[in-house]
Amino acid sequence: MAEALQELRFRGGGFAPGRKRWAALVFFVLLIGLWQMAGTRGWVSPLFLPSPAAIASALYAEAIQGNLWTHLVASLQRVALGWLVGTLAGLALGLAMGLFTLARSVGVPLVSAFFPIPKIALLPLFILWFGIGEASKLVTIGMGVFFPTVVAAYSGVDAVPRNLVRMAQSFGVPYYAIIWKIVLPGAMATIVAGFRITVSMALILVVAAEMIGAEYGLGAFIISAGHLMMTDRLLGGVVCLSILGLLAGVAITLLERRLLHWR
Repeated sequence: MAEALQELRFRGGGFAPGRKRWAALVFFVLLIGLWQMAGTRGWVSPLFLPSPAAIASALYAEAIQGNLWTHLVASLQRVALGWLVGTLAGLALGLAMGLFTLARSVGVPLVSAFFPIPKIALLPLFILWFGIGEASKLVTIGMGVFFPTVVAAYSGVDAVPRNLVRMAQSFGVPYYAIIWKIVLPGAMATIVAGFRITVSMALILVVAAEMIGAEYGLGAFIISAGHLMMTDRLLGGVVCLSILGLLAGVAITLLERRLLHWR
């Protein structure tokens, strides 16, 4: 009888990975420590790979002079505006493609044709059309964000179980209510996952655009430091981009928890 009442081991933990916050922190501490040791002991030349201390010192000097904040603010403004415009336009088309036959028939070939084109390759054309100023950079970022957002929104809507939609229709639920209560919540996980990709693409494109033609911005800061062989400042700009990407990831995680708290 005792054997019959023995508690069985829980077997439902698979495919549900947890989170160990300390693991990433320990990894980065070890990585930075090894990097600093390599620089301090002369294992690598400081010209080719400055130590973290040298990079931090260079960033501090730029921050004290105010140069770093000027470049950082310029890049953040471009990323924020370009990402917002590209995301809103992409969501509009992607949701339309997922919901309406005509939009899907026109949109799928259109996206398939234009999505593979590297958007930075179009920057010279955008400069010709919109000038060397902010407009060409914003259009480049917006275009880079637009197509992945379309794909994420369209795929998310398409992946919503049709049985849920049919059940709602059988109970006479209005069309707009089905979209708001079933389709959008069901597609939201895929859409938010697309945000993670588009934020990274926006950061990549803003740096590339600023390297080609900008007076201020992290891309201009990095290319200027590279021309002067100031590798500590160059890597400082790269570190700033990495921190921006990390902060954007945290923000999207918070958004995901808020929008998908029902899961």
